[in-house]
Amino acid sequence: MEIDMTIHDIISDYDGITLIGQKGERIKILLTEQEVKVLKKGYSNDYDVLAGVITEFVNFKELPTMIVAVFKQDYSGCHLEFINYNAKTEGVEITPCCEHELKLEKCRVVDKFNQEIEKKKAEMDELTAKRDYFEKYFQKYFK
Repeated sequence: MEIDMTIHDIISDYDGITLIGQKGERIKILLTEQEVKVLKKGYSNDYDVLAGVITEFVNFKELPTMIVAVFKQDYSGCHLEFINYNAKTEGVEITPCCEHELKLEKCRVVDKFNQEIEKKKAEMDELTAKRDYFEKYFQKYFK
C-alpha cells in the first residue's frame, strides 16, 4: 500500500492505527485478526450485516487485497466464506466491530458445525452402502 502524504502523527486504537497528515487528512489502518462488521449485498438487493475477521493482507502490485473470513448462520446451517476485499469489490462494506457488537456464542456455533458434520457423515455412510450394494448386485452387467 502506498500512502502519499507527510505523516504528522500516528494514533493507536484498539482496532488499528490512524495516520494523520500535516494537512489533517486521516487514514485508518486495520489489523489482521481484527473483528469487523461486514455489510454484504444479497441476491435480491437486500443487505446482511455479518460477523467477520480480517485474516490476511495480500499486497498485490496491481490490486492490494484484504481477505476477510465471514460467518453467517441461518435456517440452513452455518456458513464460513472468504471475501477478497479491494478497490474493485462491489456490494460489500467493512467497518471495525466493537466488543459489544455482533456477539457469537462459541459453543452454539461449534455445536451447529458438529451437527452438520454428523449429517454429512450419515450421508457419506448412506452413499457408501449404496455403492457397495451396486457393486454386489449389479456386477453381472459388467462381465
